[in-house]
Amino acid sequence: MDDPYQALGLTKSASQDEIKKAYRKIAKTDHPDLNPDPAASERFKAAAAAYDLLKDPEQRARFDAGEIDAQGQERPQQQYYRDFAERGENPYRQYSSAGYGDFSDVFEDLFGARAGRGGGGPGAGMGDDFGGGQQDFGGFRRSGGGQGFDMRGQDVRYDLEVDFMTAAKGGATRITLPDGNSLEVKIPEGAADGQTIRLRGKGGEGYGQGGRGDAYLTLHVGDHPDWRRDGNDVTLTLPISLDEAVLGGKVQVPTLSGAVSMNLPKGASTGQRLRLKGKGIKGGNQYVELKVVMPPQIDAELAAFMEEWRAGHAYDPRKGMGG
Repeated sequence: MDDPYQALGLTKSASQDEIKKAYRKIAKTDHPDLNPDPAASERFKAAAAAYDLLKDPEQRARFDAGEIDAQGQERPQQQYYRDFAERGENPYRQYSSAGYGDFSDVFEDLFGARAGRGGGGPGAGMGDDFGGGQQDFGGFRRSGGGQGFDMRGQDVRYDLEVDFMTAAKGGATRITLPDGNSLEVKIPEGAADGQTIRLRGKGGEGYGQGGRGDAYLTLHVGDHPDWRRDGNDVTLTLPISLDEAVLGGKVQVPTLSGAVSMNLPKGASTGQRLRLKGKGIKGGNQYVELKVVMPPQIDAELAAFMEEWRAGHAYDPRKGMGG
């Protein structure tokens, strides 16, 4: 992926909201769980990597300025490491491995392909410089006795679409990793949009005897046609009939934990909000926003009744509105 904007079908002028929408659109059509086509999987992986780079405005600005490449790597430092390697000096003297990906090619440049297997080569005679034990170099470990370098695997990041109810109530979802393996991920109750879940040991493979890195899942909570969320409070749009709006009474209302009975006041209007205390997420409140729905057909009896009623009770709900 040389151009993250192209991977998302965008240009550099795209807004942050357009970037998010473009990624979600690709995820809904090309995610491996939804589309088995290998080409779709490649498009999804490219889009996911592009979104991971561009979703952070500061990181996006650094890419646009040429400070980092499409993989998020520092351009100057990356060349700096290579220059050191070509001169045969030790490039790990003052620098950490964090953020620089797989350095196996650098190891081979410095110490030869056999050094990582304990054989001879350019690095085989360096054991005396390290005291015969294991030495750490900001994430790299040099094993004594000419055993080569060990390095923990690279951490990887993925984006995961989660439906509204799973995020609100908690649950589990199965994902397919780029290597083809499937994994069940537990979604905690009240998971929020943008929240990150850490999966220990599910990242890139280590170098030498280094362990695997971790995987980080950034959650993207989908919208719901009837529910909205504000922190741990939720709002449900509840349709009510014309007679319920006029006469009031008890109605059944869905909640995250099941339906409950609620008293509807007489003369209820669309947009009116009622509260169900403690029925939100993890003890938050649920708000019920009413929506008056007319009958599917206005029959002659209803029309005649309203004509008679209007003759003696007409009112103007738009009175006082500015023109």
